[in-house]
Parts: sequence; structure tokens; C-alpha cells
Amino acid sequence: MVRYAGGDLRAFETLYSRHRSALYRYLARHTRDPEIANDLFQEVWSKVIASRARYEPRAKFSTFLYRVAHNCFIDHCRRSSGRADRAVSNSEDFDLENALPAAPADLPDARAEHAQTLARYRSALAGLPAEQRDAFLLYEESGLSLEEIGQITGVSMETAKSRLRYALAKLRAAMAPREEIVPARAALEEPGA
Repeated sequence: MVRYAGGDLRAFETLYSRHRSALYRYLARHTRDPEIANDLFQEVWSKVIASRARYEPRAKFSTFLYRVAHNCFIDHCRRSSGRADRAVSNSEDFDLENALPAAPADLPDARAEHAQTLARYRSALAGLPAEQRDAFLLYEESGLSLEEIGQITGVSMETAKSRLRYALAKLRAAMAPREEIVPARAALEEPGA
């Protein structure tokens, strides 16, 4: 970013190619709407470009980038409905299949299982409180440290750590294999058990 501020346009191309995919996934998973994600993606990069002259390297560029993205998302939520954790009703139209690894086999059973897993993941992610979802996405999509996540979201590192821990626990519980749950219920329903 310092090289870009100095007029090196290739430096911006490097920044863009290095961070564009993870940034888009972060925004897409937050918004669950491709049009809004695209708009916010453009807004983030526009703000990066506009701030190049006054950029100061106080932290890693990714921390700066995701802070801008976080603020753009919060501003969008305020403009839209005033709630940062609103659910978008057309999430079926937005397929995050490309954001998660594809099933190894292309058989119908594997495809159906993969679709069910994606649906459970989407539902679990959407069900997280906004602060926990944000911490999880910043950690997972960008590889930021807990300290950087705290800086981006305006909380202490311990709070960011706690939010991430709760998010992971809730996602693990939601994604637990159903076989672990079903036998326990079956045992309770059997007569004489």
C-alpha cells in the first residue's frame, strides 16, 4: 500500500489480486446477496483507492482492508434496515457452493449430501449473532489474528477471542454428524430402554 501511495500502480494490482477472493467471500457470507456483496466489494476498493494518499502503515494491510470492509457492511446495514444481523430472504438465489470445497465424488448421493451440508452451514452461519459471525468470518476468510480482529471490530483481543470461540462452538454443534444425535434419540424412544 505504501508503494501504491507512492504511485506504483502495479502494487495496487498485487494488493487486489492477493485479497480480492477472500474479501469477496467475507462480504458475500455477511450479506447473502450477490448484488449487495458486489456493491460493497466495489465500495471497499474505492475507499482503499481514495485513502491511498493518507494511508499510514500502522498494521498489516489486511487489517486495514477488513476494517474498511467491516465499516462498509455496518454502514450498509444501517442504511438498509438499521439491523446488522438481518437475514436476506433470497439466500437460495446466492449459491456459496464455490466458497466451500466441492464433494470429491460427483455421484447423486454425494451431491445431495454436499447440498445438505451446505444448507446446514448456511443456516448455522446465519443463526450466529452478528458479532460472532463477524469474528468467525474475519478469522476464517482473511486469516487475521485475534488482535487484528479486535482492532477491526473495535473490541479487545479477549472479546474477539471469546466471540470466535462461541461462534466455533455453535458451528461445530450445528455441523456435528447427525448419526451422533439420532441414536441417542432412538435409545430414548425404545420401549424398556
